[in-house]
Amino acid sequence: MFSIYIIILYGVLVALKPTRKVALALMPWLVFACSYDWMRLLPNYEVNPIDVRGLYEAERGLFGIAAASGGHLIPCEYFAAHHCALADVLAGFFYLCWVPVPLAFALYLYFRGDYRGYLHLSIAFLVVNLLGFCGYYIHPAAPPWYAMNYGFEPILHTPGNVAGLGRFDELIGLPVFHGLYGKNANVFAAVPSLHAAYMLIATFYAHYTRQRRVVVAAFATICVGIWWTAVYSGHHYIIDVLLGIATTIVGIALLEAVVFRTRAVSGWMERYVAAIRR
Repeated sequence: MFSIYIIILYGVLVALKPTRKVALALMPWLVFACSYDWMRLLPNYEVNPIDVRGLYEAERGLFGIAAASGGHLIPCEYFAAHHCALADVLAGFFYLCWVPVPLAFALYLYFRGDYRGYLHLSIAFLVVNLLGFCGYYIHPAAPPWYAMNYGFEPILHTPGNVAGLGRFDELIGLPVFHGLYGKNANVFAAVPSLHAAYMLIATFYAHYTRQRRVVVAAFATICVGIWWTAVYSGHHYIIDVLLGIATTIVGIALLEAVVFRTRAVSGWMERYVAAIRR
């Protein structure tokens, strides 16, 4: 599994004295990566039934767009029929930012010496992911491209699908998203959309750590761009995106208003900062 290579690399960082503190600082990200990979061991569809039709019908009922031929289309179906090259390029750009930008921003905070800001962001990133993973198991759900391609009957071990992002690959002539989504181990993990969460976390902590307004604005733009792309590309329903945003708000609010303010956690954070200080 992918986590084995991550753990080996992490072990190398721990073994080398110059990188030991960096390795300790990266612990929340290691736990995130391994937790995501370890979900392969117990697929969510073995815990609860897969929702395919219910989510599709709810999306059509709440956000349906009238079709010229009659009836209503879900937004993903509308965009599958109405798209353009510029939007496809922007969609690909936005979706490529979803993990690299938050991780790069976290490392920037760390190497700049804002250890407290780094830990707040990194722990929030981990906690929001864990909440999202719980959602995957509570309500396994198919993405819109699945319903559009396969109908409403769950087919286990369905391979990942680039959906509308395939148009980006065609435009640039490289299999970027085919390489990313072709190896997806479980396509029935659409609710909540963690694509909607990651840049929202980065945007909040860019403001929290008092970055320049242009940085906060850039992060916010990418964030909204990812929300739009999730629907435009057929990878998520609007419902998924809204639940991803809600999961982020709950996770950050819980940490900043409650957890980080408790004496035990506050003391632990102080010791953590001291341990990773370069």
